[in-house]
Amino acid sequence: MLNSNSLKVNRKGSLCFITFPKLESFGSIKHGFSTRLGGVSEGYFSSMNLSFTTGDARHRVVKNYEIFSNALGIDPKSTVLSRQTHTDNIRIVTAQDCGKGVYKDFDYTDTDALITNVNGVTLVTHSADCCLLVFFDPIKKVIASAHAGWRGTVKEIGLKTVQKMIQSFGCDPKDIIAGIAPSIGKCCYEVDDPVYNEFIKLKYLNIPQIFTTKPNGKYMLDLWEANKQILIQSGINPDNIDVTDLCTNCNCKEFHSHRATAGKRGVNALFIQLCC
Repeated sequence: MLNSNSLKVNRKGSLCFITFPKLESFGSIKHGFSTRLGGVSEGYFSSMNLSFTTGDARHRVVKNYEIFSNALGIDPKSTVLSRQTHTDNIRIVTAQDCGKGVYKDFDYTDTDALITNVNGVTLVTHSADCCLLVFFDPIKKVIASAHAGWRGTVKEIGLKTVQKMIQSFGCDPKDIIAGIAPSIGKCCYEVDDPVYNEFIKLKYLNIPQIFTTKPNGKYMLDLWEANKQILIQSGINPDNIDVTDLCTNCNCKEFHSHRATAGKRGVNALFIQLCC
């Protein structure tokens, strides 16, 4: 059974999902990060799989979107997905985008962060070990989500998403509430020199807090800490960031994990909607 000291674990029947306490304190948004529990998918997709690209039956994935959306009080046809490819590309989402990726075809590709200020639009970002980042400016009424695996992290997608919120909507980073969703933790994420060498290019990072050197010359990478430092660099107040303590690899019975299953898995997803 999942337990967290920093995030809230919610259960509705067989469905289990995660919310961020700092975001929950605002009644003007709906959000949730899915687990693999409570859906209709079968086999190694079991059971709440929210990916159309891993081989699962389409009708089961659509049903999962309906189940999860309904649990959050969201219209499933309001969802907007992106084709995530570990870029730092960011898309401003409008009401015309609703349904793309689930009920409509995409007209864009290679997008790893979504932003909107439109009520009733639900941003959806996927992962199966990578970090997902969520943002809410309660003053300007702007939400965002971003996919930050190690490649997206070193491309500073979190910082660039905040910069885009500032440029496009006049947000003040000091007002932004942020969250770092469950992903693979430092306990399980071994990397080698090519990854380490990319991170040390970001001179403001406290590398000893992010990497632990192993006797075999490799490193354990803390994506949570790396992204937290990048969000702080963007101007977000550290007290406004909820950071996960749930590793998807350690908890692979509750979360889809690429590393734990050697790629035979579905995906988890982060939903956020502005409803003020």
